[in-house]
This record gives sequence, C-alpha cells and structure tokens, in this order.
Amino acid sequence: MLEIKEISAGYGATEVLHGISLTVEEGKITTLIGGNGAGKTTTLNCIMGVVKTLGGSITWKNRDISKLKTSGIVGMGISLIPEGRHIFPQMTVMENLEMGAYNRIDKKEIIREDLAWVLDLFPVLKSRYKQFAGTMSGGEQQMLAIGRSLMGNPELILMDEPSMGLAPIIVDEVFDIIHKIQNMGKTILLVEQNATLALSSAHYGYVIELGKIVLKGTGQELLNNPEVEKAYLGL
Repeated sequence: MLEIKEISAGYGATEVLHGISLTVEEGKITTLIGGNGAGKTTTLNCIMGVVKTLGGSITWKNRDISKLKTSGIVGMGISLIPEGRHIFPQMTVMENLEMGAYNRIDKKEIIREDLAWVLDLFPVLKSRYKQFAGTMSGGEQQMLAIGRSLMGNPELILMDEPSMGLAPIIVDEVFDIIHKIQNMGKTILLVEQNATLALSSAHYGYVIELGKIVLKGTGQELLNNPEVEKAYLGL
C-alpha cells in the first residue's frame, strides 16, 4: 500500500535520512522505533510532503507522491496525527472535529454519520463537544487529535508518539483505540518511543538509527531480538 524506497532527506545542509526503505501493508499496524533524533518524525513528514525528499521515492497505491503538496497527499487518503497533538485550543471539541473534515467532498449526511461514529468511539468527546479543546487533559486532547484525523476518512493514518506525556492508564486506553481503528480496516504507521508497547501492537516493525534502517521484522521477532532488548526495551 505504502512503499518507501531509498529516500534521503534533511533540513538545510543537514541530511537526516540516508536512503531508508520500508513498506506499510494495507489494514495492518507497522511501527517505526528508534531513539531521539533517529529520523522517525522526519520520515512521517516526508510522507506528508512537509519535508521534501532529496532522493528515492514514496509510493502510495502505485503512485509516487514524493513531489506532491501536503494538501494533495491528504486528499489521497493519508492523515498525520502529529507529535504533541496540535489541536486548536481556542476552538471547541466539535469545531476541531469539523476541521478534520474540511478536505472532504462527501455528502453532508455521510460526514454526519462519520461524526456520530467518532463520538461513539470517544464518549468523552461526545460529553464535552462544546468545551474549548485547550482546557482538556492531555489524554482527552490525544483522543481529540485521533478523532479529528478520523473525520478526514483516511485510509492510512500516521501516528507520531501518541503516548507522549500521558499517564500509563491513559496510554493503555489510547492503544486500545488504535487497535479498534485497525480492526475497522484502517492502515496505521506508528512512531512510538514506548518500544515494548509499539512492537506488541504491530504486525511489522522497523528500527531506525541515525537515519538508517538497521533492523526489521515482525513485532514479535523484534521484541525477542537481543539487540532490540538491550537498546530499546531496557532488558
């Protein structure tokens, strides 16, 4: 579904990604783990067209999207839930969700049905739909960010550090929702510092170090890999 081949990218004169390749299969959770500064977020930003590639290709449904603008990539069914959530704090929960559907050309009835589905998936949003988003807790804001993404009806969802700054019980709740979304047929590329949780959730995983993919395998294979255990699992 999504295939990255030998992409290089960076910021100014600094190259961050050095010819990385990975594949995200339809309907599955793929995770990308690595330390701070390894290139995880840059990879997601390249997919979204926020950072332009210096070489290689990014193919979505057999079409190279590496030169497209972000708006065009979103219109093709790819959505990013950024690190830090980046909800609109001065807007209400409902207004944030409505913003998620801004790029859609569906009939209003279909969008309303999707809104009802998102509110059923996140009861806390349903009960606080008039509340300003900036007054919500971190966990509630993360759920709002996921809900806003779903309102765009994406086929592929890129998630950047969804557990960051959240209490363990909220992290478990967020990952339960991630599994529900995947079970509904969505495809997910997950970037996550919590390597144990990410690999336990993923069908397939990649390890990135200093802008290069150094290991890959099923989530379970990487969980059992001594190198991964030593470097990322604290074992």
